[in-house]
Amino acid sequence: MSWLEFSKITKRFPGVLALEEVSFGVERGECHALIGENGAGKSTLGKILAGVYTADSGEIRLDGKTIHPANPLLARKLGIAMVHQELAFCPNLTVAENLCLGDLPRRAGFVDHASMRHRAEKMLAEIEADIPVNIPIGELSTGQEQMVQIAAALGINAQVIVMDEPTSSLSAKESEHLFQLLGELKKRRVTVIYVSHRMEEIFRLCDRVTVLRDGRHVSTQPAVETNPENIIQQMIGRELLLARPRHIEKSLGPEMLRVEGLSSPGKFRNVRFTLRAGEVLGLAGLVGAGRSEVAQAIFGLDPESTGKIFVRGEPVQITSPQAALDAGLGFLPEDRKRQGLVLSMNCRENSTLAALREVTTAGFINVAQERSVAAQFVERLRVKTPSIDAAVSGLSGGNQQKIALAKWLARECQILIVDEPTRGVDVGAKAEIHQLLDELACNGVALLVISSELPEIMNLSRRIIVLREGVQMGELQRDQFSQPALMRLMAGVSA
Repeated sequence: MSWLEFSKITKRFPGVLALEEVSFGVERGECHALIGENGAGKSTLGKILAGVYTADSGEIRLDGKTIHPANPLLARKLGIAMVHQELAFCPNLTVAENLCLGDLPRRAGFVDHASMRHRAEKMLAEIEADIPVNIPIGELSTGQEQMVQIAAALGINAQVIVMDEPTSSLSAKESEHLFQLLGELKKRRVTVIYVSHRMEEIFRLCDRVTVLRDGRHVSTQPAVETNPENIIQQMIGRELLLARPRHIEKSLGPEMLRVEGLSSPGKFRNVRFTLRAGEVLGLAGLVGAGRSEVAQAIFGLDPESTGKIFVRGEPVQITSPQAALDAGLGFLPEDRKRQGLVLSMNCRENSTLAALREVTTAGFINVAQERSVAAQFVERLRVKTPSIDAAVSGLSGGNQQKIALAKWLARECQILIVDEPTRGVDVGAKAEIHQLLDELACNGVALLVISSELPEIMNLSRRIIVLREGVQMGELQRDQFSQPALMRLMAGVSA
């Protein structure tokens, strides 16, 4: 019997069987990978262990004893913590308040703010994270939020930590720091359940690998006895072929977008490029290089930005997202939950948000037409959802990303900016999104793609522009692509 044992865990949500009699064991002190496509049940199982959800049936045993983590507080008392992929804090509270929320230090019946700040600083110092404790969590970057979650998990001296896509928003340096932390945790015999889609991380860090597919257990095996190809086939039940993009072979159309001298104080300066119909232009750089900020400025989200923007050769003043929409631009942001979707709405409503004019008659939404448009894109993108009326908040991360993308497909934008198109998305959904972006380029759409994954941006792009600390360092043509060449530009090192 393993130290941590899942036995016939089943969990249902309305219209979805998320987990069906999942059973496997995890040994003490090991880093155990939990992988599968989006919607396979990985995050659901982690949340059941961490007390966020309660299983409908089955049991969990820890060190030979059956446990019932009915809520996160009980899970914490059992020594179980979770590092969530998405924001799991109160954004209006400070870093210190969030880190101490479950156990606020008190003096004479009141919160001891000095002790709270000291405790938070100590927790962050343990992971060497230089993050101010007095600012609201909502002001942090996604990567910083991830580091605060890791500090919170270590701060309760957890014996089991579930890490759900922990490096999805971290820079290369932050990721390397996390890997060192995981090595220290193994020495302390802390058990880590590591949920990730990144094969290189799994085979570098993990002792064993458990694969889930469609809510069922497929296999548990030592990492040294398998390989990425076998695991991918187990995850998706089919062979995955990564083809060379078809748009590369096609001739480019006319200039669609030109940016000259685009600058924003403290963010980036003098950015310039052109983008033609049918082209995928990559924008690369380390976290903090200014990639997302450039995209936001082009889409009218930065009132302090200056410079010239031309659409189809004509100068345009893009001072708001509406002006960008009127000029024919679309923008899929990095943070789908806070910027790309309205979580209180369903799949149908989110799919048509950017194309309301097309589904409106006499000032009212034509629900039948809206349903038709939404159903078309849900089918085209293979979105796993009980129905188009299901809440988008209940979908897996990959399926939420597809709905966020459907919104812009419904509007038929001719210029589309895509920031981290496959963040937190499994290999199967990633291949589908890549194929879709290639299809859009083949149909003449001009695409500006931002990605932290170098293999992804090299596979998708015809050209890549590299930013470093807000400065344009250079441009590579497809025949010049290599990870060392990109990394040299990103790090500011000459060849």
